[in-house]
Amino acid sequence: MYAIVEIAGQQFKVAKDQKVFVHRLAGEEGDKISFDKVLLAADGENITLGAPAIDGAQVGAKITRHLKGDKVIVFKKKRRKGYRVKNGHRQSLTEIIIESIVTSGAKKSEPKAKTKTEKAAPKKETAKKSTPKGDDLKKVEGIGPKIAELFNNEGINTFADLAGTEVERLKEILVAAGSRYASKNPGSWPKQAKMAAEGKWDELQEWQDTHKGGIEK
Repeated sequence: MYAIVEIAGQQFKVAKDQKVFVHRLAGEEGDKISFDKVLLAADGENITLGAPAIDGAQVGAKITRHLKGDKVIVFKKKRRKGYRVKNGHRQSLTEIIIESIVTSGAKKSEPKAKTKTEKAAPKKETAKKSTPKGDDLKKVEGIGPKIAELFNNEGINTFADLAGTEVERLKEILVAAGSRYASKNPGSWPKQAKMAAEGKWDELQEWQDTHKGGIEK
């Protein structure tokens, strides 16, 4: 009696007590293993074909040892390029011995049930941080992208926020950011922000045209 069975992605014709070398299998030497992807089984003149595998058929085996196959030389060369590479490879193999061939009635090996610790906990949807919708503080003369970012980090996101912030507080933020910003003069920024918050854009534009750099003299 013999069978054609799929083991580790390869098909083998096996019989009882036959030794077979297959791709490395998980398990230790002496472990019992079984394969249920039996494609064909033959007992004398009785041949059973699977579609693609025979339902209830199983091949039992035992791991005898793990080893490596013969070295295979891989040589690459490119003409007129001076390119030559030589590598060796030894495939990891497992030797098994076939112990039984069952054509019907075998139970399919079910995957091991996950323990409580292995069960995947439901993924928590990470809520995206909702950044408050703010105004473009760069419309205030004297405020650039970096200063606007500094103010946003301190909770000053709108023209109304800026208009309601004391000049001394604005200076503290600038000084804390380093000498590059400490020299800035924020004296008129709350005033400009108030006009912007009230929608007085023409008045703001006129004011900015007469005050270069947003500095009141």
